[in-house]
Amino acid sequence: MTYRHIITLGILSALLVGGSRHEGYAQYRQNSRFLPYSYVAFGGGTSTYFGDLAGYSQPIKTLFTLPRWNVGLSYNRQFTPHFGARASFTWARITGDDYTFTKNDPVKYAAQYARNLHFRNDLKEFALIGNYDFIASGRTPRERPKVTPYALFGVALVAHNPKALTSLTSVSGETPDRSNQQWVALQPLGTEGQGQPGYAKPYSLVTISIPVGLGVRYALNESFNIAAEVRITPTFSDYLDDVGGPYPNPADLTTPLAQEFSNRAFINDPATGLAIKERFAARTGDDRLNGINQIAGAGIDPAALTERGGGSRIPIRDSYLLTSFQIQYIIPTKIKCPPIR
Repeated sequence: MTYRHIITLGILSALLVGGSRHEGYAQYRQNSRFLPYSYVAFGGGTSTYFGDLAGYSQPIKTLFTLPRWNVGLSYNRQFTPHFGARASFTWARITGDDYTFTKNDPVKYAAQYARNLHFRNDLKEFALIGNYDFIASGRTPRERPKVTPYALFGVALVAHNPKALTSLTSVSGETPDRSNQQWVALQPLGTEGQGQPGYAKPYSLVTISIPVGLGVRYALNESFNIAAEVRITPTFSDYLDDVGGPYPNPADLTTPLAQEFSNRAFINDPATGLAIKERFAARTGDDRLNGINQIAGAGIDPAALTERGGGSRIPIRDSYLLTSFQIQYIIPTKIKCPPIR
């Protein structure tokens, strides 16, 4: 082998090694690239209302007094190791009740006990929510972390329709009769005079909300996760509970039903000057007379308790808090293999 052959062989070897290294690096980059994937989720949990009938100033009491339920489903897409998004639908029931919230201490909550309002509302929430995973996912769903904490932030459209029960009638002056009670939609009644001259327009039954929350996801196997979430959802409505402003003039309300649901506290009785409008709490059937007597015995004039809504020291509109426990199914993806050359 001549000197020239040795030089030529060396050059060819260097080119071959360099080309192999370049191809290997390119294949490494292709193999390490994150592969987006999708999954669907179904779950349920609790729903809690915050507003005029359950104040922000006592979140623990509010959280445990009247929790209700929610169910939901979502389509989720993981775009990068850290970022994903979902489109979801959630049906959540919320409720509030002055009597239930205040019955253990009527004197402390005298104005709310005397007001005696309640409601329930079924929320239909359509949301677009982004999630940030605090622990990066692997290249494929199979390589995702066993436990992944994450944060949520999004926007939602919420359809709602607050309702309340008609008053209880009394048999023989003592036993409440619940046989004729009905849930009545409150917005069409204009319980604060909405729609009448000199009053605000009727409030919308559709509002925007801003879901914000935290969650943790646990990988069961290649195809399934379980997850737990909690999120607070402030809305742009002050009328999830049908309560937002002062009492209207009863004469301005168009129907006896509107007058009944507007003010459930007291009536002007010509004989006594003032009388309890509803002795029995409409939602529970409990007798409210003892609480009213405690308030009067503490030197508080029930007639002076005239606040309906909008009196909170914290100027925040109505919100709801959802907890959710989910099962998540990862949709299989086709892994693209590098071409054979």
